[in-house]
Amino acid sequence: MRGSHPWAHCYGGHQFGVWADQLGDGRAISLGQVRNPDTSSVWEVQLKGAGRTPYSRFADGYAVRRSSIREYLAAEHMSALGVPTSRSLALVFTDRVVEREEPELGAVVTRLAPSWVRFGSFELPASRNNFALVRKLADYVIQHHFSELTHPADDDISGGGVYIRLLQAVVERTAAMVAAWQAVGFCHGVMNTDNMSILGLTIDYGPYAFLDAYDPDFICNHSDPAGRYAFREQPRVALWNLVRLAGPLSRIVGADPEVDASSETLDAVTKALNSFSSEFSRKYVEIMRRRFGLSSTGNADLATVVQPYLDLLERAHTDYTFAMRALCDVPILLLLNKDDGGLEQHIDALAARSDCSRVDKEWRGDMRAFYEGVYGPRLAAQGVIDRDSATALGAGMRQANPRHVLRNWVAQDIIQHADKSDSDDVRYVDQALELLTTHAFSDNVPEHLKDMAERYAGTVPQWGEGLQCSCSS
Repeated sequence: MRGSHPWAHCYGGHQFGVWADQLGDGRAISLGQVRNPDTSSVWEVQLKGAGRTPYSRFADGYAVRRSSIREYLAAEHMSALGVPTSRSLALVFTDRVVEREEPELGAVVTRLAPSWVRFGSFELPASRNNFALVRKLADYVIQHHFSELTHPADDDISGGGVYIRLLQAVVERTAAMVAAWQAVGFCHGVMNTDNMSILGLTIDYGPYAFLDAYDPDFICNHSDPAGRYAFREQPRVALWNLVRLAGPLSRIVGADPEVDASSETLDAVTKALNSFSSEFSRKYVEIMRRRFGLSSTGNADLATVVQPYLDLLERAHTDYTFAMRALCDVPILLLLNKDDGGLEQHIDALAARSDCSRVDKEWRGDMRAFYEGVYGPRLAAQGVIDRDSATALGAGMRQANPRHVLRNWVAQDIIQHADKSDSDDVRYVDQALELLTTHAFSDNVPEHLKDMAERYAGTVPQWGEGLQCSCSS
């Protein structure tokens, strides 16, 4: 970028629950910020994998193709799914041989975010007792990304000045992000505090995965044998990380003229952190209600409709994305199920995308009982009582339940195509990007994507079952 002065971020972090001291961007170089003249939004442009930075330590600063393809596709796919995320601008393959577990060809991702400041950006100066720098960073973040916090709303619940309002805002954004993860079945895999965005964006796509079978205990990172970052643990870990962020911010509250920094500080921090659970639940139910086609308010639907269905999927380890997409057909099937057996065929299809050892007559009966005794009456209560209303509801649900997600085996298949490094295989990555963004929710795709769409929406191949990645790339 003309006139730019590239830089790398310096931050610390808790990795797998242990303070790791200074980390920093070992292979990410920011080129500058660009402003959209139409929206005034600002994007920080960053190269990942372009070489060493002042914080590379013993590493080379390069990235390999497999991890670069995964990040490039994931960020754009997650955006298409409505999940808060960084974005991808470009992916460039290089001929550089990068030494990892074995030699691999390199690549550089150009990625975008309004800011790459992380929880660990605050933790590092706090660990060095440099709270003047913590305050300077907080002031910068507020000025450029949370300017509304300088004018508290009448219903402000933080009660602790602008730095506590910042913590409250980060709590809310983080809760919304993780709620979106849980709803779509996304596992981040390495929720260290240095990988947590202060803006509540999904960043640093490493050993991520989308659920195949619905298994809340699924671990996508084989560097995490204890399951600290298992799928079901993500909300808890997010709160743990927010507590780590609250430490540095609470220490600078006394610099805020709005606040008498004494017991008031602890009360305000506690109130902000305690709001995470309710914010997470509110956002999660809001998203899942759209996926189930439910038009009500309040959280009762989580206990009465959403969780019972997920419990059934867990019992049989049913394909999560397939089951949620198939749910879009159920409103009309319930109306037509007098004689044609459509609901039984639906349950058969779910069983075929489940662990056969877990599917029995009792599970089939319980699934039917859920549809006819819980879900059907719930839809009828909101006016879904005829073909037209059921058809319209199902069509709306298809806009909330993707048909195509970037499963681990899908990503690996795309990577294997790209490993040949000729123009056809580069085009294959482009086609995968088109499928996973423009057509993520589509049953009907353009002719040039049909074979890919059918394959990637199909059953998980045996070689792709339970695939895990590591933090290494």
